[in-house]
Amino acid sequence: MAENAIMTRVFTHVQEIPEQAWNRLLAQQPQPTPFMRHEYLAALEASGSATLETGWQPCFITLWEGDELIAACPLYAKNHSSGEYVFDWAWARAYAEHGLPYYPKAVIAVPFTPVPGTRLLARDEGLRALLAQAVRAWVAAQEWSSVHALFTEAADLAACRADGWMVRSGVQFHWNNRTGADHRRLRDFDDFLAQMQQEKRKKIRQERRKVAEAGVVFRALQGAAITEADWEFFYRCYERTYLEHGNAPYLNRDFFAHLNAHMPGHWLLFIAERDGQPMAASLIALNAEAAALASGQVPPPGAADSVAYGRYWGALERVDCLHFEACYYQPIAWCLAHGIAHFEGGAQGEHKMARALLPTPTSSAHWIAHPGFADAVDRFLAREGSGVQSYLQDLQAHSPLR
Repeated sequence: MAENAIMTRVFTHVQEIPEQAWNRLLAQQPQPTPFMRHEYLAALEASGSATLETGWQPCFITLWEGDELIAACPLYAKNHSSGEYVFDWAWARAYAEHGLPYYPKAVIAVPFTPVPGTRLLARDEGLRALLAQAVRAWVAAQEWSSVHALFTEAADLAACRADGWMVRSGVQFHWNNRTGADHRRLRDFDDFLAQMQQEKRKKIRQERRKVAEAGVVFRALQGAAITEADWEFFYRCYERTYLEHGNAPYLNRDFFAHLNAHMPGHWLLFIAERDGQPMAASLIALNAEAAALASGQVPPPGAADSVAYGRYWGALERVDCLHFEACYYQPIAWCLAHGIAHFEGGAQGEHKMARALLPTPTSSAHWIAHPGFADAVDRFLAREGSGVQSYLQDLQAHSPLR
């Protein structure tokens, strides 16, 4: 075979892929996130959180030109649809009702992480299109029902569309550090409140007052300042929240220990205290640009916008409005103080609009092997897409901003 031929390789462990090569490729993408870093994906696997035993069998698809990694994506074989946040349970039921297996299926995703960003890593757009084709061909060869690229960005969607994949729309709620016709950066939390309608402004002040009057204060810790004891306390809070809802947490202690050991600079932890004792915590992720700003560094010219991502929270005591303070107001105030451009509040939640997190469209791409079901899903997505568009327009008509 010619020396410059492109080779496809499938890896069943992310650790088999060179970390530097993966992260170097990620840094070239339109929308890189810390969740697509090699260290994060390796933590999911090494901790046992996303493995064959939990229904997330790694099958990473990569393209190589000689010894150079030129395209790659995190693909998992799934025997269920949990932990994805793009819901296809109805599709699985329809398959079952017709006596057909929907599982295994494939997903191109970061397990348990509904954060939009680049999923098809590639050196250029031609290779991104080639990677989408390689994924679809490999899944078809396994005789699996389908493949789903979740929470993708525009370049991914273009590559998937060109290969005949279908597109599905969704909505999240994100905050952008801009205000007014000139889109200037907000100065501080008072400036943040001033852009809002009076009713919303009053409500936020009332909610913050309730937490303060309960005697709760916060500490913000970033990077190496987060100690092992802090991580352990955070996990107690995180685990308790899941258990209170009758579920075991997706992520275990070892996963967070791996994050602390291998990518500490990407994390921001808010710890709530009352009478000197910790009683709640929220964990925020930072992209490379936000982490640099938090450390007093200036991101290089041409770098992506700085983004903070709301991820996990939990409390050992109940305090009215504590969730809003820990998960929205403290992170937004911190972003304002550090010049962070965006804060993403996570999946779902119209209640976030009252806190100035505005509706933002999200997308995923889907390829269905069965022609009849592909036609049915295509028709469903057209109807659903129209509904999502109407929903977005209705939300935008009820903006909390003045």
